[in-house]
Amino acid sequence: MFDTVNNFSAEAGPIAYPFRMVSDEVQQNMLGWNIPPEYQDLVHEHWRHFAAIDKFWHYCLALIYTMLMISSVCGNGIVIWIFSTSKSLRSASNMFIVNLAMFDLLMMFEMPHLIVNSFYQKMLGYQLGCDIYAALGSVSGIGAAITNAVIAYDRYKTISCPIDGRINKVQASILIAFTWFWSLPFTILPLAKIWGKFVPEGFLTTCSFDFFSDDQDTKVFVACIFVWSYCIPMTLICTFYSKLFSAVRLHEKMLQEQAKKMNVKSLASNKEDAGKSVEIRIAKVAFTIFFLFVCAWTPYAVVTMIGAFGDRSLLTPHVTMIPAVFAKSVSCIDPWVYAINHPRYRAELQKRLPWMGVREADPDSQSTNASTTTQSQSADA
Repeated sequence: MFDTVNNFSAEAGPIAYPFRMVSDEVQQNMLGWNIPPEYQDLVHEHWRHFAAIDKFWHYCLALIYTMLMISSVCGNGIVIWIFSTSKSLRSASNMFIVNLAMFDLLMMFEMPHLIVNSFYQKMLGYQLGCDIYAALGSVSGIGAAITNAVIAYDRYKTISCPIDGRINKVQASILIAFTWFWSLPFTILPLAKIWGKFVPEGFLTTCSFDFFSDDQDTKVFVACIFVWSYCIPMTLICTFYSKLFSAVRLHEKMLQEQAKKMNVKSLASNKEDAGKSVEIRIAKVAFTIFFLFVCAWTPYAVVTMIGAFGDRSLLTPHVTMIPAVFAKSVSCIDPWVYAINHPRYRAELQKRLPWMGVREADPDSQSTNASTTTQSQSADA
């Protein structure tokens, strides 16, 4: 009898062993295989159904983010340096450009962590590392979004009411403080686990707020942050630029009517100025701002809404990493859109960084020369 039992055990052993090995082999090839058991709760069940990401994609992501980090640090750093140290650029409106550059630069503080994570193929620091990474992304992302809305408001006030509508430095400081406070609620709440939480996403090397949990509390959180960080800034941007277009069109119409009364084709000083409509120039800048905002945050908004309320099978690890790349890319483009079109900024670049090859005449010297020419002509007359 004992021999039978022993034979049975001896026979069962080799059969059971391969099944255990197969189970271990499947686990090794699935997302989260290299996360220690005590931190396995960080990996949502949704990601466990996907195979582990190949090293090639981790290294590609690290390369992309390295280039974005260098570009953003250089671009936004130069903007902050020049706008903060140049007397001719210390205006209330330019304070908002510096604030946007600070938010964009803050977003880049995530990058060294992500690059190292990509080589280890996991989130270093686990929950603490995840919280720090996601908190930086939350503050910078939400802050940059509402700063875009504040810039739209400032441009509307400045152009529609150029005499008494300009924002002074005290008001600008209050609005800047407002943008930072605006970014705090949906950063502190999940960070403190009061409402929502930060979890790894996609490749498990980056973190964002949880939008996969099925409980009602998470769904309400996702809906609220969607309205707070996307819908409200988007609505404000559209509203202020729509009013700006209306004001510019009204001004253009008044100039045309005045020109007809004076029997001239245009009130512009020369044909070149007449060919450049103010409305077209404002429309180009506004459309660029709006387009960048949409490109940066619409992918995130779509992914989060699908994760909370839609078909989650659409959200593969590669798909969910696209929004992060878009957002980081836009933070590199912002310095060029908001600053490189500024004549005084280009003039300062030419003075301080001549190796960049910027060719821009000093606006102050141009206006001085124009004034001198006008005075001499008057004297001759």
